[in-house]
Amino acid sequence: FDVKKASLESLIVEEGSKNAIDLIKYLVKGARIVSITGEQASGKTTMLMAMIENIYETMNIRVQETAFELHLRKIYPTRNILTFRETESISGQMGLDVQKKTDGSVNIIGEVATDAVAAWMIQAAQVASQFTLFTHHAKTFPLLVQSLRNSLLKVGVFNDEKIAEEQVVSVLNFDIHLVKDFKGRRYIERITECIPIENENNYNLDYKKAKTGDAKLDKFFDNATVYFSKSTNLKNYKYVNILEYHAGCYVLTNPISEQNIKEMKNNMDEQDAKAFEKFCKENWN
Repeated sequence: FDVKKASLESLIVEEGSKNAIDLIKYLVKGARIVSITGEQASGKTTMLMAMIENIYETMNIRVQETAFELHLRKIYPTRNILTFRETESISGQMGLDVQKKTDGSVNIIGEVATDAVAAWMIQAAQVASQFTLFTHHAKTFPLLVQSLRNSLLKVGVFNDEKIAEEQVVSVLNFDIHLVKDFKGRRYIERITECIPIENENNYNLDYKKAKTGDAKLDKFFDNATVYFSKSTNLKNYKYVNILEYHAGCYVLTNPISEQNIKEMKNNMDEQDAKAFEKFCKENWN
């Protein structure tokens, strides 16, 4: 059988497609951890296949799928690619445990469909590989974070919701959300950046300077109020759309954060880093 090679240029054809294509290429070359979300039949696997073309050839690719869909070794026969698939007797988690020992630079997970695989993906993204690409069925970015956080809690990796969510947002860089409309047309609805919020230490030591017991107690309650407001209302992240689809056209909206731009340049070769810098200046000054 003949596997057709997908490319970003063939998938993204609407007005403003060049900006969308270039942005996705730079996310991959910049070694960002990217989720591709959307409902079934929205084109997630095909988009993932097209993105892989932009991974530097020096990187080893390790793939985990529930069913063989990507056929990467047939499309890219000269690359170091190893693919795992779960069976009735070998779970996805067991396959991922073996995959961890095969010296991969890039982890590609065809579909994060179970809690165990979601938890492993988060852990692997932290330590085991340079970056990870995966697909997920989440409808919105907060729901993606919530789903991955709940998976960490269900498998017992963490017991605290806040800490589990911190782990998720610390590794999840970007989300590409695909949509299939009622006419059967597929397009990218948005590309979203996840920006973790650093928790500042807002406590004061004014109680040490207070002269009376009542004054010390007042200062103590000030700190207690800060503590409880942090415990109950704190946001661990904010998310901004870098690219959006408006009236049949792709529009670049908010700039990529300085931290991600810096890390992306560090992972690119000199030529791509210069092109990416030019891309940022042209679109976001």
